[in-house]
Amino acid sequence: MTHPLVTFGEAIAQSYQQFQSLHREPQDWDGTELQDRDPQVIDAMMPLLKWAYEHYYQVQTEGLETIPDGPILMVGSHNGGLGAPDMFMLMYAWFKYFGVERPAYGLMNPKMWTGYPDLAKLAARAGAVRAHPKIAIAALKAKASVLVYPGGARDVFRHHRLRHQIFLNGNLAFIKLALRENVPIVPVVSTGAHDTLEVIGDLYPLLSKFHDRGMPWLLGIDPEVWPVFKGWPWGIGVGPLLNIPFPTPIHLKVGEPIYFERSGSAAAKDNTYLLQCYDQVYGTMQSDLNQLVRANT
Repeated sequence: MTHPLVTFGEAIAQSYQQFQSLHREPQDWDGTELQDRDPQVIDAMMPLLKWAYEHYYQVQTEGLETIPDGPILMVGSHNGGLGAPDMFMLMYAWFKYFGVERPAYGLMNPKMWTGYPDLAKLAARAGAVRAHPKIAIAALKAKASVLVYPGGARDVFRHHRLRHQIFLNGNLAFIKLALRENVPIVPVVSTGAHDTLEVIGDLYPLLSKFHDRGMPWLLGIDPEVWPVFKGWPWGIGVGPLLNIPFPTPIHLKVGEPIYFERSGSAAAKDNTYLLQCYDQVYGTMQSDLNQLVRANT
């Protein structure tokens, strides 16, 4: 059996060779254009993603066969800090199952283009777009699928003790999007990814008080969360920093598509109905996560 370090070296070499062969004209890759997505770039990333999937995280994925044809809105609960290993492993599982040509986009916080511009540009070439309703609608109208993590930064850096609790931040925008565009929601949950670092606190409430008294945010970006976490390479990390995830096994579950009784513009403007749909999605995801937790303990 080939040693994982050997396969890691091979994966780096394969990805590097494929990236070197790409013709790259200078572009903004600012996440506002669906055309920024380049299947060749995704192909070049696949060897490294495969190594991480098979060796580093030893991922199990179930439920991809339940995903219907046509556009869908995949809704996940984010885990593991900015490394977000569950997201990247879901990307690999999707591309392996459906191929890189099936159009799919992920909604990413626009602040990433300010805080980590080079990484954000690379992500745009792999299918990341700015989290804005117009861009998401354009993707769905183009018959593409869209992945969203409604909990955002507060979700991805939630306390470690909350790792088995779905957090969607009360965000109704994804419900409005699904109803307006009449697409099913496909829930995605995971275990293990939030163990790849350990969030032990959040200094944001304290820093917000200083900000209110005149302290500027770093780079002019309101981070929404200022975590304290245990993780590589920092030991103790403070702030929304990139980290090297711990090699923890990850289990992904793609749930059954959720079809709502009503859809269209009128349904998307009905606040009572929006809350009912939100509760339905939240309840389904929490139930799926509870099942995963039981299966992995």
